[in-house]
Amino acid sequence: MTSRGTREKWSSVAGLAALALCVALAAHAGTTGKLSGTVRDAKKQPLAGANVAIPDARLGAITDSSGRYVIYNVPAATYTLRIGLIGYTTTTLTDVAIPADRTTTQDVTLQETAVQLQEVVVKGQRPVVELGLTSNVSTVTRKEIAQLPVQQLEDIVNLQAGVVDGHIRGGRKDEVQYQVDGLTVNNPYDNTSSIRLDRSVLEEVQVISGTFDAEYGQAMSGVVNSVLRRGTQQFQWSGEVYGGDYVFSSATRPTEDLANAAAMQNYQLTFSGPTGLPKTVFLASARYGVTDGYVQGFDRVADLQRPAPDSVIVNPITPVATPVGYSHEWLGLAKLSNRSISGVELSYQAILNGIESRDENWDWRYNAFGLPIRRTFSAVHGFEWTHTLSPTTFYRLNLRQNYFDYKAWVYDDFYDPRYDLYGAGLSGNQLGAFPPGYEYDAILAGVSNERFIQNTNSVVMAGSISKVLSRDHQVKAGFEWTPTKLKFGTPGYLVWSGNSWIRHVNEPENGFPAPQTYDPRMGSAYAQDDIEWNDLRFRGGLRFEFFDARTLVPGDPANPANAIAGAPYVPPHATSRKISLAPRIGVSYPITTKSSLFFAFGHFYQMPQLGQMFSNADYSVLSTLQASSNKDYGVLGNPDVKPEKTVQYQFGYKQQLRDWLGLDLTMFYKDIHDLLGTEIQTTYNNADYERLANLDFGTVIGVTLALDQRPVGPVSTSLDYTWAVAQGNSSDPYEAAARRDAKEDLRPHQVPLNWDQRHTLNLTVTAADPGTYAVSGVFRAVSGQPYSPTATDFGTLERNSGRKPASFLMDLRAEWTPLRASGAALSLFGVVYNLFDQRFWNGTVFADTGSPYYPRVLTYTEEKELATPTRYYGPRRIQLGLRWEGGGR
Repeated sequence: MTSRGTREKWSSVAGLAALALCVALAAHAGTTGKLSGTVRDAKKQPLAGANVAIPDARLGAITDSSGRYVIYNVPAATYTLRIGLIGYTTTTLTDVAIPADRTTTQDVTLQETAVQLQEVVVKGQRPVVELGLTSNVSTVTRKEIAQLPVQQLEDIVNLQAGVVDGHIRGGRKDEVQYQVDGLTVNNPYDNTSSIRLDRSVLEEVQVISGTFDAEYGQAMSGVVNSVLRRGTQQFQWSGEVYGGDYVFSSATRPTEDLANAAAMQNYQLTFSGPTGLPKTVFLASARYGVTDGYVQGFDRVADLQRPAPDSVIVNPITPVATPVGYSHEWLGLAKLSNRSISGVELSYQAILNGIESRDENWDWRYNAFGLPIRRTFSAVHGFEWTHTLSPTTFYRLNLRQNYFDYKAWVYDDFYDPRYDLYGAGLSGNQLGAFPPGYEYDAILAGVSNERFIQNTNSVVMAGSISKVLSRDHQVKAGFEWTPTKLKFGTPGYLVWSGNSWIRHVNEPENGFPAPQTYDPRMGSAYAQDDIEWNDLRFRGGLRFEFFDARTLVPGDPANPANAIAGAPYVPPHATSRKISLAPRIGVSYPITTKSSLFFAFGHFYQMPQLGQMFSNADYSVLSTLQASSNKDYGVLGNPDVKPEKTVQYQFGYKQQLRDWLGLDLTMFYKDIHDLLGTEIQTTYNNADYERLANLDFGTVIGVTLALDQRPVGPVSTSLDYTWAVAQGNSSDPYEAAARRDAKEDLRPHQVPLNWDQRHTLNLTVTAADPGTYAVSGVFRAVSGQPYSPTATDFGTLERNSGRKPASFLMDLRAEWTPLRASGAALSLFGVVYNLFDQRFWNGTVFADTGSPYYPRVLTYTEEKELATPTRYYGPRRIQLGLRWEGGGR
């Protein structure tokens, strides 16, 4: 039987699908590129009237009198290019990659012939450096992704220069805009991606670090745009299956290695081709994956029963081995594209993602069933309408729903009798049936009282229009409007009294508020100008951003609940509408035909996480606030905060050192203001409370150096190094509150941020013979991030003044294709993550030594820490599998 919550979830998704069928609105930015070049003969003379075609995209152009051609609005992908002219041999270029939002230059030389000769096939390659770019854009194509030891989108992002564990150029993790086909998929609750994308559905991934054009908003550090695969004109199919396990180095980790070949499983299948309907193609992909954690535990070692509130029976039972943490995930993708209307492409796309997981909590290893189960369902779906009005003008419109639903609890029903039967989680000492301190006070019975829900339902309406004014001048404008319904909180509180649960539902006056619902509005508009003149390129734009929280805040912060005797009554007032204007400029200037300088500058605004702004934002709880009160109200939210702001500058140099080797050197600086932080507010009765405000600040300065070596024989490499200093007064909005509780100095001053990683080196080496084999390795070496050291005689020293040890990781992937015939292929592959089983990767260290392996004094607490396997980086993982593909080409 389907639960009410499940019916509501699916009805919400289906409801917008029905609405989208009735409204012809479609896409935004970041899905198409431009192809240009010159066609010449063997004497380097330009050829006019040559036909340049991209058959798979049904696009083409004719060269002008100077031999130049331009093809606009090309969907991002890798294509075959066909060039023909009477009297010349027809030439076909394969593997021509056209990234989104970029101009790809492809010059062609035709050979003159008096008789019909066999068609010439040439393998195309991207230029080793793209001299016209005004910012740092890393593009990883489907072919490159297939060769790398990566599985998820986040793995690809973390390999790019300037990225440290999801932090792009020293910014906070929530300062990144994640897009799918040019439109946001961020969950505004926490500004993270609402879906997890597997490598199998990706056509290309663009990572824009630092400055970016005006068409991108709600981000201050970078943009990650995932372009998904599209339907094909001929039927094609592919799939992948693998299994794997953890392989520990002997005696190096405090956990038992139990062989389990099914610890990691993945099953993926993709089909694409014509639907049978006129001019309509489809893409369908499905994936199911299982990942068991490496910490082995047991379902239960003791059965706890409570026949009465004051009666407890503890029955030791035969434990059943189980991984403590796990993740079961499925992903479904469907895409339909129709070109029945001349000049119009109408497409519908749906991505559905479900995850069920349990934390790898070492304290609960003997009672894993008592941990909460986390369930996530997300849906990103909608329609796109692309209309080419003329060869130089096209527009896109989009209607999309971003839906996200999260639940975490042990039992769905708040009144489930099993909560009362098992009670709270208890250690052996508390149970009295096991020796004191048994297994470092592991939880042996009972269940967690955690209960939390979070639901986001956003409708994204967006559009853009592009107009080519001349061969070298293009303008673009667009808009986006996003009404959002946000609900989150605790649906019922379980408080342990010592022998029974006490339940609280919707008692805000006692600190037990019900989940709250908000409906903020976000909007934006932009204009972008792109000029190319004698190889000089100028990109300038202006972005307008709007936000309305649509809720109430206290009229007088000094009397927040209007409950102070004698103080003037000031009623709550509506939050103000926030408006920002963000200019962006980029210039690329060629020094020679093989080198260029570029400069970029911009203002970038972003609203903080809505979950932080709205959390604990009911100020009526302060009605009893007194100067002598010891009650902890927590840090109150503030829906009336301003957008956070970053001003970025970058200057760079690009050089083609050889036809196969390119260099990119970039210097950057970021000035960060108005980050969310904690302020102390004093009331008229001399009490104080903590609330969020735009207080935090920071700076980032750095240099990236990247070398890209295209294949020489079978071998290609890429190497990038980043030096960066990220400083600020606080690493998260609640840090000041924690320092106040610890009676530390609250005066703001800049210290290294938690993710301040001064040195980062990434090296990728690939050896491949297309269609036969591919071997790749990724080596990453990093310096230590900061920590706050302690001294026995002086307590905690300066915040983040210590440095963790340096560390490195190595991942490998190998693939061999023994069978290939008639468009079908079968490949065997193996992947090894953390090849050398490194235990440390900027994780936890002991504050008195700076080492992850030993403290100065071994007390019970430190001994327990050393025995905790989750304090270390995940162990070596080995995966073996099969990959196949077939169908027409």
